Amino acid sequence: MKQVKKPAAVVNRRAHYDYNLSDKLEVGMVLTGAQVRLIRDRHAQLKGTYVTIRNHELWLLGLTLGTDTAESIKLLATKKQIAALERKKVEGSTIVPVELKPFARHIKLIIAVGEGKKKYDKRQTIKARDLDRERRNF
Repeated sequence: MKQVKKPAAVVNRRAHYDYNLSDKLEVGMVLTGAQVRLIRDRHAQLKGTYVTIRNHELWLLGLTLGTDTAESIKLLATKKQIAALERKKVEGSTIVPVELKPFARHIKLIIAVGEGKKKYDKRQTIKARDLDRERRNF
C-alpha cells in the first residue's frame, strides 16, 4: 500500500506577533487549479495578506503564490459568520489570515479576529517566548 504524504499547512507566524488573536474561523476558498497546485506544493506565503469585506463577501488580498501576488480571492463563509465579522470590523478589529490548510480535496483558510498590539506588547511577547525557551532548555 502506497503512503500518501499529507501536505503541510502554511502558517502566518507574523500574525501571532502583531495581533492578539481571538474568534478563529475556518473558511473555504474559490481557487483555480493552478492556485491549488501551488498551495499544495507549499509555494504560498501568507505574509502581508489581509481579509476585507466587500458587498457582504469575504476577500483575501495579497496572497503570494509562487512568484506572483494573486489578485483577490473570494472566501466562502455563511451569511451569519460574515455578519459577525462585519460587526467586529466596525468595532475596530482586523480580520487576519492565520493558516492555510490543504485537506484531501479542499483548501481551507483559518482566519481570526485580531486587535493590533502596541510596541510594548510585542516586547512582552518576545520576553515571554525567551523565558519559555530557557525553561525548556533546563
